[in-house]
Amino acid sequence: MNLNEIAIFVKIVETGSFIGASLALGMPKSTVSSKLSSLEKRLGVTLIRRTTRKLHVTEAGKTYYDQCLKAIDQIMAAEEQVTESQAFPRGLLRITAPVELGEVILPSIICEFSRKYPKVDLELILTDKTVDLVAEGIDIGIRAGELKDSSLIAKKLGSVYFATFASPKYLKTHGAPKTPKDLENHNCILYNPQGSGEWKLLGAKEERAIGLKKHIVINDFNLIKSLSIMGVGIALLPTFLCADEVKSGKLIRILGNWKSNIRPVHFVYPAQKFVTPKLRAFIEVANDVVKNNLQNAIM
Repeated sequence: MNLNEIAIFVKIVETGSFIGASLALGMPKSTVSSKLSSLEKRLGVTLIRRTTRKLHVTEAGKTYYDQCLKAIDQIMAAEEQVTESQAFPRGLLRITAPVELGEVILPSIICEFSRKYPKVDLELILTDKTVDLVAEGIDIGIRAGELKDSSLIAKKLGSVYFATFASPKYLKTHGAPKTPKDLENHNCILYNPQGSGEWKLLGAKEERAIGLKKHIVINDFNLIKSLSIMGVGIALLPTFLCADEVKSGKLIRILGNWKSNIRPVHFVYPAQKFVTPKLRAFIEVANDVVKNNLQNAIM
C-alpha cells in the first residue's frame, strides 16, 4: 500500500483535475498522473476515466474515494490529537522509586506537579526492587547509587548518605560513643542488606569497619527509625529520613562527621528520540522542588 498514491487520488477527485491536484499538492502534473496509474494497476481496477475534456470517476472509484476519505480524515484527526498532546502535558505518567526515598521526596513533588498539570494522571510504584522500566511500562524512576543500565538516560537529582543517630533517652542511659570503635559496646540496629554485624564509616581521612557485638537486624528503615526514637539502640540511617526527627529533637546525630559512602540519586528514564511533555514537565518540577525545599533532607 502506498499512502501517497491514495492521497493523490483523493486530491484529484476533490479538485476535479490533474492540474488542480498538482497545484494543491505542489508536484508536477506528470507525477500526479503516474501515481494514479500506479494505484489503478495495483488495485486492478479503473478509478478515473480520462477524456480530453473531463475526468469521470467510475463507480468503483466513488466507492474507493468515500472509504479513503474517511481513512484520511481519521489519520489527520490522529495527527492533530498527537500534536496537541505534545503541546501540553497530559495522559498517564508512571513513576517508581525506592520506598523510603520516595516517601520523602515524592509528596512535595507530586503536590506541585498536580497543581501545575492537572491533566496528567499519576501512578506511583514504590519498591526497593530494581524495576525494568521498559518491560513494566514505567516512564521515570528514582534510583540511588551508581547506575549499571547504560541504556537509560540519567539526570542527577542529589546525593544521599547514612549517618549514626540515637535518641536523647538512649544517650542519657548509655552515654554517647566518642569514636566509631565505641559502637562495638553499644546496642545497634542494622538494616538487613548492610550485613549482619558490621558498619563501614568514612571519616575525614580514613575508613573504618566496625564490628558490632550487640545488634538487631531489620529490613525496614522506618521500623529502625521508630526503635531508635524509642531508645532501643543506635541506628545507621539515611540523613534524609531523619531530617524532621533531628529538628524536633527526637533523634541526635552522633560521631560528628563520620558517615557512609555518598551515593548519588538520579532520575532515570528509557532512551527516546522525543521526550514527552509530561515527562519533561515532571523533571523540571522535581528539580525545582528539590532545589528549593528538599536539598537539606537529601544531602
